[in-house]
Amino acid sequence: MNSKLIFIELNEINFDTASFYVERGKHLPGFTKLIEKGIILTQAEVVYENLEPWIQWPSVHTGKTYDEHKVFRLGDFVNSTDEQFFEKVEKAGFSVGAVSPMNASNNLENPAYFIPDPWTQTPCDNSFFSKSITDSIVQAVNDNSQSKLTFKSILNLVLAFVALVGPSRYLPMAKYAFNALGKPWRKALFLDMLLYEMHKTLFIRKKPNFSTLFLNAGAHIQHHYFFNSPYVASPELKNPDWYIGKDDDPILEMLKVYDEMLIDLLELPNTEIIVATGLSQKPYEQLKFYYRFKDHASFLESVGVEFTDVIPRMTRDFLVSFDTEELAFKAEQQLSKILVNDEVRLFEEIDNRGKDIFVVLTYPSEITDKTMITYSGKELQLANLVTFVAIKNGEHQSKGFAYYSDGLSEFAPPQGSHVAEIHNTVLHFFGIRS
Repeated sequence: MNSKLIFIELNEINFDTASFYVERGKHLPGFTKLIEKGIILTQAEVVYENLEPWIQWPSVHTGKTYDEHKVFRLGDFVNSTDEQFFEKVEKAGFSVGAVSPMNASNNLENPAYFIPDPWTQTPCDNSFFSKSITDSIVQAVNDNSQSKLTFKSILNLVLAFVALVGPSRYLPMAKYAFNALGKPWRKALFLDMLLYEMHKTLFIRKKPNFSTLFLNAGAHIQHHYFFNSPYVASPELKNPDWYIGKDDDPILEMLKVYDEMLIDLLELPNTEIIVATGLSQKPYEQLKFYYRFKDHASFLESVGVEFTDVIPRMTRDFLVSFDTEELAFKAEQQLSKILVNDEVRLFEEIDNRGKDIFVVLTYPSEITDKTMITYSGKELQLANLVTFVAIKNGEHQSKGFAYYSDGLSEFAPPQGSHVAEIHNTVLHFFGIRS
């Protein structure tokens, strides 16, 4: 097979916003080309609680709906026995590479490259740069609320930058990184730019038949800055000036960054392209504050929880492990009784899994110096324990968007299909019976 396939997992991007800007004269030639050639709408899950990217992307990878694969939490696919299209394509005799696929396991025998997402504990391939990139991105993403990178992470990223980014991109990307000061959304965009350039270099050098790249900055930006876009018409839905300047539009900036990538991708020779969003976001209907613990272990110790390990997950989420089910149940009871200002639970979502509990910091209001938590007759100032992450601006919707290049048109699913059907498009392209 001469043709290769690249699958860009453009997580949660709402193509309706791209159309909105294009119709108003903004220069987005990449999105314009995709829209003109035809976008196929997809559907994800019906139940809102199941509308999560870490549920939808396993559906794409396995060809199964949530009711079939039952993977509900980020990082949990490592416990699944379902086969993904990565392994199926490799078993059919093709080489496979993947950069940051969400909630996916590296079960490949001989990956061209495999760099896992920052939240899933699965091995990368054995190359030095893949290991360095994996360690750095895990630290960068999981510490994103405090906007701090360790010296080791910076050094690893610089080494990977020099080795895997084309020299023509050094100056533009360095300039962009410098201009990220005071513009926190640009940190996420820079990481996506870096992942894109690294994937491009790995794809050219390793020449896999099938490669995937997951990009998440746009989802992050929609969640946190949708209200700054003119796409949101309501005057009530505006971010405060202390949060972001009223003249900033991170949504348009994000679309421009992705647009450059799309133009670049469409020019690759002998390469078919899938761009899919999994699900998408729409503007949220109110202001909701997101916080993250500064030190999860320290917090648990301070409220008297006996635990073995704690792993931070995306933004408000964390997974706590215990030696016994009895200790896990005791911790569940302790955490469920913690109240904010004697009124609202700090954790409305606690999922007990036996020896682990998955916890979400759900308190939705602004936290000030007067915000206190009470537990076991004691009191703590909550502001000292958490760091502000964002104001929620976007929420998930089942509607997704997908583009298939001309060589995939015969394999593309019909309009309105479940997002899991993309799995079969990949298999059929490689002549694999689903």
